[in-house]
Amino acid sequence: MDPQDTHQRYIGLMSGTSLDGIDAVQVDFTNNQTKLEGRFFLPYEEALKRAVLDLHLPAFNELHQTQLIANQLARLYASAVNSLLAQTGYTPESIAATGCHGQTIRHRPEHGYTLQIGNAALLAELTGITVVNDFRSRDIAAGGQGAPLVPAFHNKVLRHPTRHRVIVNIGGISNLTNLSPITPTSGFDCGPGNLLMDAWCMQHIDKPYDANGDWAATGTVLPELLLKMLAEPFFALPPPKSSGRDLFNMDWLTSLLNGNEAACDVQATLLKLTCASIADSILEQCDGAQEIYLCGGGAHNLTLRKLLAALLPECSVQTTSEIGVDSDYLEAIAFAWLAQQTLLGIPANLPRVTGAGHPCILGAIYPA
Repeated sequence: MDPQDTHQRYIGLMSGTSLDGIDAVQVDFTNNQTKLEGRFFLPYEEALKRAVLDLHLPAFNELHQTQLIANQLARLYASAVNSLLAQTGYTPESIAATGCHGQTIRHRPEHGYTLQIGNAALLAELTGITVVNDFRSRDIAAGGQGAPLVPAFHNKVLRHPTRHRVIVNIGGISNLTNLSPITPTSGFDCGPGNLLMDAWCMQHIDKPYDANGDWAATGTVLPELLLKMLAEPFFALPPPKSSGRDLFNMDWLTSLLNGNEAACDVQATLLKLTCASIADSILEQCDGAQEIYLCGGGAHNLTLRKLLAALLPECSVQTTSEIGVDSDYLEAIAFAWLAQQTLLGIPANLPRVTGAGHPCILGAIYPA
């Protein structure tokens, strides 16, 4: 192996608001290319998912619990990295750095902070690989939202010279990247993606998610409930904007229910909320869009895709896999790229997206 190549090979780790597990990728950026060399998924156990959810709200002894869970996450991240390397056949010395988003437990840019946990120092110690984490904080310090960060990567690998594309990531929260051929890249969070639907599924049918949206398809959208949901002030905010479980959570949903709704009808309405907030965002902010490309877990929800296509009849709706980037691992690939930008000393935020006062070099570095 050419020793110079080691500085172009990165690992990306993504564990998002959906709390389903860890996406791990190995990517080779040699010669300014983006070559996915391996991928690995490590699911969260239900007990860990519940423990992370509990950290989103104040509780007794939460600082101690946060640090214990951060250590647990670091060990899981290390397990994912080691499994990935075993799959690809590379050694830790072959990897320039691991870009680790960490697990978000609070995102409050309006108060000047965001918190992703995962003990990057322990991850570096366990893997023998330099770790870059805490990508959002510098952008927030510069007056930005700290999210979404992946539009900069979308701009690099998914932009088309003549076709107006919109990339829609549907994880726990949905966000979009507007790749117009005639305007600079923009993007923002649209609203809840899967997180409310997943939580409602777990509560009522004891399943972590609604496969293909089949359960939602058995229900009927409740117009009054949908209107109450869409009256949430977040939806009327102009970009830049970002959100998370701090706003869209089960307490928020319960506050809007009468209590006599059929569970499947609420699920249908939640799916319509996700689609309507995405479609409205595209119609209002992405004038002239021609192609919609989905990524994230929501890209597998066939009922959601069908409804989104119906709401956007002038656009084609496909996944990013159709244009060469795995829709399940796009965000993990993006964090590998963000780690590379950090080590190269290149600003990687887009102030037009996040609202930061200037471009920033993102991330904190924990050397191996």
